[in-house]
Amino acid sequence: MTTTSSTADLGAFTGTAQPTPHRFERAVAAPAAVVVPTVPIPAAPPPRAHSGTWGRRLVQRARRAPISLWLAWGVLALVALWAVAPGAFTSYSATVGVAGQQLQAPSAAHWLGTDALGRDGYARLVFGAVHSLSGAFLAVAVGLVLGTLLGVLAGSIGGWVEDVIMRTVDVLLSVPSLLLSLSIIIILGFGTLNAAVAVGVASVASFARLTRSEVVRVRRSDYVEAAFGSGGRFGAVLWRHVLPNSLTSVIAMAALQFGSAILSISTLGFLGYGAPPPTPEWGLLIAEGRNYISTAWWLTTVPGLVVVAVVLAANRISAALTKGRA
Repeated sequence: MTTTSSTADLGAFTGTAQPTPHRFERAVAAPAAVVVPTVPIPAAPPPRAHSGTWGRRLVQRARRAPISLWLAWGVLALVALWAVAPGAFTSYSATVGVAGQQLQAPSAAHWLGTDALGRDGYARLVFGAVHSLSGAFLAVAVGLVLGTLLGVLAGSIGGWVEDVIMRTVDVLLSVPSLLLSLSIIIILGFGTLNAAVAVGVASVASFARLTRSEVVRVRRSDYVEAAFGSGGRFGAVLWRHVLPNSLTSVIAMAALQFGSAILSISTLGFLGYGAPPPTPEWGLLIAEGRNYISTAWWLTTVPGLVVVAVVLAANRISAALTKGRA
């Protein structure tokens, strides 16, 4: 039934005349079907695989590392092999000399010549890595453990505990490290072990100050405050959130302190406060060869260059750790 007939019937039923609807109204009265254009939905891309395994990412970072960093790691690796297996690098004794072979120049038989007692210079240099590196590791361990403990206590507890610890640290930092090491080694006695402990105690203040500043910085972070607000215990928050995010700079400083510890232990050995003769410690080698610098320069120059190379390598790795590139 159309609209016109419906209007006419309505007028007949009510007894009134109804106007005939306009053409436009008739067209509007019958709405047309709305056609919604269909937009093709692109198919979801397939899930991508992971960008690479941990080993592959490590290889990529190693390829991007500069050549100076590779050289630094190579120097430390070689010296570490000297300390672990010195017998694999030389067949000569480091303490027993050969009569009639004193102060020989470097040759195929003796790569770094011989000293005044006929002992092979290269053998003494290789075996000396054991004493120098072990002393440096012990010194760094003492400074790292004690300094980190004091810094964490000062930065996390605060109050009078922080005041006492940091004022003590300020006093220790005001004393030159070499003078402090000499004072401690005079109390403990001579030897590589005591020299390492003295150097480590002298570095406690530096580790404590750095650790305290890092703990205070992380302690004020939003996620740490949220952990405390959600009911986390002090020890749990400190162990799970504060410490892991505070030790990056401390580890970088430990690498830097390793080079400084080798230099300090060699200095103490050169002054006669380290390992006693005939121990082939690097500082002692430099001290023993200085009397023959005009006739056998290699006795002092080569051990000195090795100490400088190890210190520079440790400093380079510390700089890379600070930048997050090692």
